[in-house]
This record gives sequence, structure tokens and C-alpha cells, in this order.
Amino acid sequence: MNVKLSHIPERPARPRNHGLTMVMDKGIGIKQAELYLDALADHIDIIKLGFGTSVVSKNVTEKVKLYKSAGMRVYLGGTLFEAFIIRKKFDDYVKFAEKLGLDHAEVSDGSIVMPHDEKCNYISKLSKNFTVLSEVGSKEEGIIIHPNKWTAMMQSEIQAGSWKVIAEARESGTVGIYHRNGSPHTMLMNKIIAKVKPENILWEAPQKSQQVWFIKHFGANVNLGNIGFDEVIPLETLRLGLRGDTFFTFLPKELQNQP
Repeated sequence: MNVKLSHIPERPARPRNHGLTMVMDKGIGIKQAELYLDALADHIDIIKLGFGTSVVSKNVTEKVKLYKSAGMRVYLGGTLFEAFIIRKKFDDYVKFAEKLGLDHAEVSDGSIVMPHDEKCNYISKLSKNFTVLSEVGSKEEGIIIHPNKWTAMMQSEIQAGSWKVIAEARESGTVGIYHRNGSPHTMLMNKIIAKVKPENILWEAPQKSQQVWFIKHFGANVNLGNIGFDEVIPLETLRLGLRGDTFFTFLPKELQNQP
């Protein structure tokens, strides 16, 4: 920080296990990535090469090296994993990830129907050589999974070897853990954290209002994902109470009494 202020939440030093910020790379060029990292590297923990962009983007291997050299975890979007699985090409998926120099992987079933035992088996297999993140929730609008099923799936996936379980919202923030208008399914989320430790969950929260909600309810060091590059610094100010939406969140009562 460029100046010291009191009553600022403490953020863990990188590499960290909680308070994570995951950014979605939708196929930016390596020069653009370098520019972003010059300003943002200290505040990004994880880079997701979104959906199938790594198949069509240029210089992906070089970009992975760039991100990893900046201390970031990098993995392929879950939709690409599903694209390999539906074609019965799991081994080819592993080879592609290894070719790119990745040591993290995402297992999801948001687009395809997959028995949960099969999904956990993929998690178990991948966890032998990769750090696995697994995603729970459908990408289809209007599909709501019962809270008990959410928690049971998350617990099973952690047990199978997932480092973090991702709560699905897509890049739009209007499905999965959110209503169509982007507001959170609060009952669902409260039931989830009653059974799953918050530090084990990465909540997709692409919209500012969603980020504010999580920070106010779960604190500055909640794990948040699907953040745009241009929103990394604004999110960090939200985490620290240095933006209007969370300005009073971390201040003691005696400082909140305005004349």
C-alpha cells in the first residue's frame, strides 16, 4: 500500500490459500497480459483461461509461463474440460494441459450431464498430478440445485481431491448461485457455508454488487472469481473498505458516527 491507514483489513501475503482473486482471461494477447500484470500482479492469485479460448488463442504457452512467473495459478476453463470429456478424450485433455505447462485443472459438469461418481473419479485422477478446482452448479438459467445436494456434492468433491470448489455463476453472474437479476440466493449460500468451510469455496462473482455482498457477509478475505482484469483493483479497494460500497464495513462504531 502507498500509505498506511488504520482499520484496514489484513490481507494474506501471496501465495495465499484464502482471500483469493481469480481472474478470467478471455483470450487477451501476451502484450496486453504483460501490461495488465505490470499494474495488477500483486492482486491476482488465479488465472482461468476462460471456456475454450486456449484452443484458439495465440501464444498460450508463453502466456501461461508469464502468469506463472508472476506467482499465479493457471488453469483451463471447465467448459473445455467438458468438451474433451463428451468426446471421450480425457487423456488428450491431460496431454494438452501438460503441453501448456499447467499444474492446475478444473473439473466441471455445468454443460453436460455427468454422474457425480464419475465426476469425483475425474477429480481423483487429476489430483494425482494437478491441483484441482471443481465447479458445482449448472450454466443453464432457471436450474436450481437443492441446497442439500449442493453441499453434498461440494463435500464429496473436496474428499475426492479438490483444492477448492467453485460455486457456478458463469461470467454473467445470473445463474447458479444467483437469481436471473444477479441477486444472490442467500438461503442457498447460507446452507452451503453451514456445511462447507468458506475458505474451501471460490464464489464466482463477476458483478460489483455481488462482490460487495460477499465481502459484507463473509469478510475481506472471501475467495472471489470470474473477475475482469479491469475490476481487479476496484475489487481490492472493496476488500479494504476504500470504496463507498464497503466504506463503513470495517470501521469501528466510534468512527462511524458522523457529525
